[in-house]
Amino acid sequence: ACAVALGQCMPLRPMTGESLAFKGGESLSYRINFKWGAINSDVAKATLSLEETVLNGKPVYASRLFGQTAKFYDNFFKLREDCRSWFLVDGLSPQKFFRDTREGKYRCTNAYRFVWDAPQPYVAAEIETSRKPRFSMEIPLDKCTFDVMTLFYTARNMDMDRVRAGQQYPMTFAVADDVYTVYFVYKGKEDKVIKGLGTVKSMKFTVEVVEGDVFTGDSDMTLWFSDDDNRIPVCFEAPLKIGMVSGRLDSAEGLAHNFSSLRK
Repeated sequence: ACAVALGQCMPLRPMTGESLAFKGGESLSYRINFKWGAINSDVAKATLSLEETVLNGKPVYASRLFGQTAKFYDNFFKLREDCRSWFLVDGLSPQKFFRDTREGKYRCTNAYRFVWDAPQPYVAAEIETSRKPRFSMEIPLDKCTFDVMTLFYTARNMDMDRVRAGQQYPMTFAVADDVYTVYFVYKGKEDKVIKGLGTVKSMKFTVEVVEGDVFTGDSDMTLWFSDDDNRIPVCFEAPLKIGMVSGRLDSAEGLAHNFSSLRK
């Protein structure tokens, strides 16, 4: 796969200051559900946090996603996901990324450094998996290439005045040893009932996911973002090779804006 050409990113609002959908101190918690046949149970929890700090003398956001299966379900499929990303406060340009993933017997670590000041920008990547010893490589980089965490925060700043329903908007991210393009498609507005939270006025999107050890790659992920200035992901659903996984917002703290889309 390769990066999309410059200028093809999805339309975005100004990527700085009060126009951002988030701020340092935000913390979002999710419950992860697995459904397959008669099984329909919450199996894991995930927390997404954001702080402001300094990296190489520059103000950055430091984000961390940590998810894990409950102890009972570790006996069937142990999942640990620890992703950390550092991106500029002004413009959200990715700077550094670390991922430590365990999916059953599979293990993968990624360490990325985004080298923007080279004649040909690149991602300096250190990669190790349970199937391949540690190795280094350079991944092509342009202004539409992100790590998966920065992609998530960037997508929350879509300019909905310019997003058209049904149109594909490509965004590119680096993961493992390659660069992939995913396509966001806006499906319209929907009142989404979130268990334990209430009804949320939402914007519905589908996203083409990458085939791998867990996802099939044949069907789209569906995402619901809050229809307010926070653009919080309140729910997602994705088909797996076996069953269906979904996640729902459990709690939200430190939001940059009023959670006005929530109807109790």
